[in-house]
Amino acid sequence: MKNCIALIFILSIYSAYAQNVFDDNKAWRAEQNKEFSDSATSPLTNEARANFDSLPYFPISEVYAVTAYLELTPASKPFKMKTSTDRLADYRQFGIAHFNIKGEDLKIPVFQNFSLLKNPKYKNYLFIPFTDLTNSVETYSGGRYVEAEIPEGDSLLIDFNKAYNPYCAYNDRYSCPIPPSESHINARIEAGVLYNSKKEKKSKNVKKPKASVIH
Repeated sequence: MKNCIALIFILSIYSAYAQNVFDDNKAWRAEQNKEFSDSATSPLTNEARANFDSLPYFPISEVYAVTAYLELTPASKPFKMKTSTDRLADYRQFGIAHFNIKGEDLKIPVFQNFSLLKNPKYKNYLFIPFTDLTNSVETYSGGRYVEAEIPEGDSLLIDFNKAYNPYCAYNDRYSCPIPPSESHINARIEAGVLYNSKKEKKSKNVKKPKASVIH
Protein backbone atom coordinates (compact mmCIF):
# COMPACT_ATOMS: atom_id res chain seq x y z
CA MET A 1 0.00 0.00 0.00
CA LYS A 2 2.81 2.44 0.92
CA ASN A 3 4.53 1.76 -2.41
CA CYS A 4 1.27 2.41 -4.23
CA ILE A 5 0.73 5.72 -2.42
CA ALA A 6 4.33 6.76 -3.15
CA LEU A 7 3.88 5.92 -6.84
CA ILE A 8 0.68 7.95 -7.04
CA PHE A 9 2.46 10.87 -5.39
CA ILE A 10 5.37 10.69 -7.83
CA LEU A 11 3.01 10.48 -10.80
CA SER A 12 1.02 13.47 -9.58
CA ILE A 13 4.21 15.55 -9.28
CA TYR A 14 5.35 14.48 -12.76
CA SER A 15 1.92 15.29 -14.21
CA ALA A 16 1.98 18.75 -12.63
CA TYR A 17 5.50 19.35 -13.97
CA ALA A 18 4.50 18.25 -17.48
CA GLN A 19 1.46 20.53 -17.39
CA ASN A 20 3.61 23.45 -16.26
CA VAL A 21 6.06 22.87 -19.15
CA PHE A 22 3.13 22.72 -21.57
CA ASP A 23 1.46 25.90 -20.28
CA ASP A 24 4.75 27.82 -20.16
CA ASN A 25 5.66 26.87 -23.72
CA LYS A 26 2.18 27.54 -25.04
CA ALA A 27 2.50 31.13 -23.73
CA TRP A 28 6.05 31.41 -25.14
CA ARG A 29 4.89 30.30 -28.58
CA ALA A 30 2.06 32.82 -28.58
CA GLU A 31 4.59 35.55 -27.77
CA GLN A 32 6.93 34.35 -30.54
CA ASN A 33 4.15 34.36 -33.12
CA LYS A 34 3.06 37.83 -31.99
CA GLU A 35 6.63 39.09 -32.44
CA PHE A 36 6.91 37.58 -35.94
CA SER A 37 3.55 39.09 -36.95
CA ASP A 38 4.42 42.62 -35.86
CA SER A 39 6.25 44.75 -38.44
CA ALA A 40 8.12 46.53 -35.63
CA THR A 41 9.66 43.34 -34.21
CA SER A 42 9.48 40.70 -36.95
CA PRO A 43 12.68 39.42 -38.61
CA LEU A 44 10.62 38.42 -41.65
CA THR A 45 10.61 40.32 -44.89
CA ASN A 46 7.40 42.18 -45.72
CA GLU A 47 6.49 39.51 -48.25
CA ALA A 48 6.98 36.64 -45.80
CA ARG A 49 5.19 38.45 -42.97
CA ALA A 50 2.16 39.06 -45.17
CA ASN A 51 1.69 35.28 -45.41
CA PHE A 52 2.73 34.51 -41.83
CA ASP A 53 0.39 32.54 -39.60
CA SER A 54 2.57 30.67 -37.10
CA LEU A 55 6.06 29.31 -36.71
CA PRO A 56 6.30 25.52 -37.10
CA TYR A 57 7.21 23.61 -33.94
CA PHE A 58 7.96 20.16 -32.63
CA PRO A 59 5.31 18.99 -30.13
CA ILE A 60 5.93 20.30 -26.61
CA SER A 61 7.55 17.62 -24.44
CA GLU A 62 8.72 17.69 -20.83
CA VAL A 63 11.51 15.30 -21.90
CA TYR A 64 13.34 18.27 -23.41
CA ALA A 65 12.93 20.56 -20.41
CA VAL A 66 16.06 19.36 -18.61
CA THR A 67 17.69 20.18 -15.31
CA ALA A 68 21.40 20.20 -16.05
CA TYR A 69 24.39 20.17 -13.74
CA LEU A 70 26.27 23.40 -14.38
CA GLU A 71 30.04 23.02 -14.23
CA LEU A 72 31.47 26.53 -13.94
CA THR A 73 34.54 27.46 -16.02
CA PRO A 74 35.79 30.68 -14.37
CA ALA A 75 39.23 30.37 -15.99
CA SER A 76 37.83 30.51 -19.51
CA LYS A 77 39.18 33.35 -21.62
CA PRO A 78 37.12 35.77 -23.73
CA PHE A 79 36.97 34.85 -27.40
CA LYS A 80 35.52 36.02 -30.70
CA MET A 81 32.53 33.96 -31.83
CA LYS A 82 32.03 33.80 -35.60
CA THR A 83 28.78 35.11 -37.04
CA SER A 84 26.88 34.84 -40.30
CA THR A 85 28.63 38.03 -41.45
CA ASP A 86 32.20 39.30 -41.07
CA ARG A 87 31.39 40.53 -37.57
CA LEU A 88 33.00 38.77 -34.61
CA ALA A 89 31.05 38.78 -31.33
CA ASP A 90 32.69 38.94 -27.89
CA TYR A 91 31.80 36.04 -25.61
CA ARG A 92 33.13 34.06 -22.68
CA GLN A 93 32.27 30.52 -21.70
CA PHE A 94 30.42 30.68 -18.39
CA GLY A 95 30.27 26.94 -17.86
CA ILE A 96 29.38 23.52 -19.24
CA ALA A 97 25.91 22.07 -18.80
CA HIS A 98 25.72 18.30 -18.25
CA PHE A 99 22.34 16.65 -18.75
CA ASN A 100 20.56 13.48 -19.81
CA ILE A 101 17.93 13.06 -22.52
CA LYS A 102 16.35 9.69 -23.21
CA GLY A 103 19.16 7.88 -21.41
CA GLU A 104 21.96 9.71 -23.22
CA ASP A 105 24.49 11.71 -21.22
CA LEU A 106 25.09 14.98 -23.05
CA LYS A 107 26.88 18.25 -22.45
CA ILE A 108 27.04 21.70 -23.98
CA PRO A 109 28.87 24.96 -23.21
CA VAL A 110 26.90 28.01 -22.09
CA PHE A 111 28.09 31.52 -22.84
CA GLN A 112 27.84 35.14 -21.76
CA ASN A 113 27.77 37.99 -24.26
CA PHE A 114 29.98 40.90 -23.20
CA SER A 115 27.78 43.48 -24.90
CA LEU A 116 24.67 42.27 -23.09
CA LEU A 117 26.48 42.21 -19.75
CA LYS A 118 26.56 46.01 -19.90
CA ASN A 119 22.77 46.01 -19.55
CA PRO A 120 21.56 45.21 -15.98
CA LYS A 121 18.51 43.53 -17.51
CA TYR A 122 20.77 40.77 -18.85
CA LYS A 123 23.10 40.27 -15.88
CA ASN A 124 21.86 36.67 -15.39
CA TYR A 125 21.43 35.90 -19.09
CA LEU A 126 23.07 32.80 -20.57
CA PHE A 127 23.27 32.12 -24.30
CA ILE A 128 23.31 28.53 -25.57
CA PRO A 129 23.83 28.17 -29.34
CA PHE A 130 23.82 24.57 -30.51
CA THR A 131 23.69 22.19 -33.42
CA ASP A 132 22.22 18.69 -33.29
CA LEU A 133 21.26 15.76 -35.50
CA THR A 134 17.99 17.36 -36.64
CA ASN A 135 19.84 20.15 -38.49
CA SER A 136 19.24 20.21 -42.26
CA VAL A 137 16.44 17.67 -41.74
CA GLU A 138 13.68 19.20 -39.63
CA THR A 139 15.59 22.21 -38.32
CA TYR A 140 17.76 25.01 -39.61
CA SER A 141 21.13 23.85 -40.96
CA GLY A 142 23.01 26.57 -39.10
CA GLY A 143 21.80 25.43 -35.69
CA ARG A 144 19.52 27.00 -33.12
CA TYR A 145 19.65 28.99 -29.90
CA VAL A 146 18.16 28.49 -26.45
CA GLU A 147 18.43 30.82 -23.48
CA ALA A 148 18.78 30.27 -19.74
CA GLU A 149 19.41 32.19 -16.55
CA ILE A 150 22.28 31.87 -14.10
CA PRO A 151 20.99 29.70 -11.24
CA GLU A 152 21.67 30.22 -7.54
CA GLY A 153 23.16 26.75 -7.26
CA ASP A 154 24.57 24.31 -9.80
CA SER A 155 21.26 23.15 -11.31
CA LEU A 156 20.54 24.87 -14.62
CA LEU A 157 17.13 24.64 -16.29
CA ILE A 158 17.39 24.34 -20.08
CA ASP A 159 14.10 24.09 -21.93
CA PHE A 160 14.87 22.99 -25.48
CA ASN A 161 11.16 23.40 -26.28
CA LYS A 162 12.13 27.09 -26.50
CA ALA A 163 14.95 26.49 -28.99
CA TYR A 164 14.60 29.02 -31.80
CA ASN A 165 16.22 29.82 -35.13
CA PRO A 166 18.67 32.72 -35.52
CA TYR A 167 17.07 35.65 -37.32
CA CYS A 168 19.44 35.17 -40.25
CA ALA A 169 17.52 31.97 -41.02
CA TYR A 170 14.70 34.25 -42.16
CA ASN A 171 16.42 37.34 -43.46
CA ASP A 172 19.98 38.11 -44.63
CA ARG A 173 19.95 41.53 -43.01
CA TYR A 174 20.85 39.99 -39.64
CA SER A 175 24.26 39.10 -38.22
CA CYS A 176 23.92 36.01 -36.02
CA PRO A 177 26.42 33.94 -33.99
CA ILE A 178 27.39 30.58 -35.45
CA PRO A 179 27.42 27.77 -32.85
CA PRO A 180 31.05 26.74 -32.15
CA SER A 181 32.07 23.17 -32.95
CA GLU A 182 32.02 22.24 -29.25
CA SER A 183 28.35 23.27 -29.14
CA HIS A 184 27.27 20.22 -31.15
CA ILE A 185 24.89 17.82 -29.40
CA ASN A 186 25.29 14.34 -30.85
CA ALA A 187 21.61 13.53 -30.49
CA ARG A 188 18.29 14.53 -32.03
CA ILE A 189 16.82 17.45 -30.08
CA GLU A 190 13.24 17.05 -31.26
CA ALA A 191 11.99 20.22 -29.61
CA GLY A 192 11.55 23.88 -30.38
CA VAL A 193 11.16 25.67 -33.70
CA LEU A 194 11.28 23.73 -36.96
CA TYR A 195 12.46 25.12 -40.29
CA ASN A 196 10.41 25.27 -43.46
CA SER A 197 13.30 25.53 -45.90
CA LYS A 198 11.26 26.30 -49.04
CA LYS A 199 9.17 29.03 -47.47
CA GLU A 200 11.96 30.60 -45.48
CA LYS A 201 14.61 30.49 -48.21
CA LYS A 202 12.19 32.52 -50.28
CA SER A 203 11.87 35.05 -47.44
CA LYS A 204 15.67 35.42 -47.29
CA ASN A 205 15.97 36.30 -50.96
CA VAL A 206 15.97 40.05 -50.32
CA LYS A 207 19.17 42.08 -50.12
CA LYS A 208 19.51 44.60 -47.30
CA PRO A 209 22.08 47.40 -47.14
CA LYS A 210 23.15 46.84 -43.55
CA ALA A 211 23.12 43.88 -41.17
CA SER A 212 21.35 44.20 -37.83
CA VAL A 213 23.24 42.68 -34.93
CA ILE A 214 21.61 39.81 -33.05
CA HIS A 215 23.37 38.66 -29.84
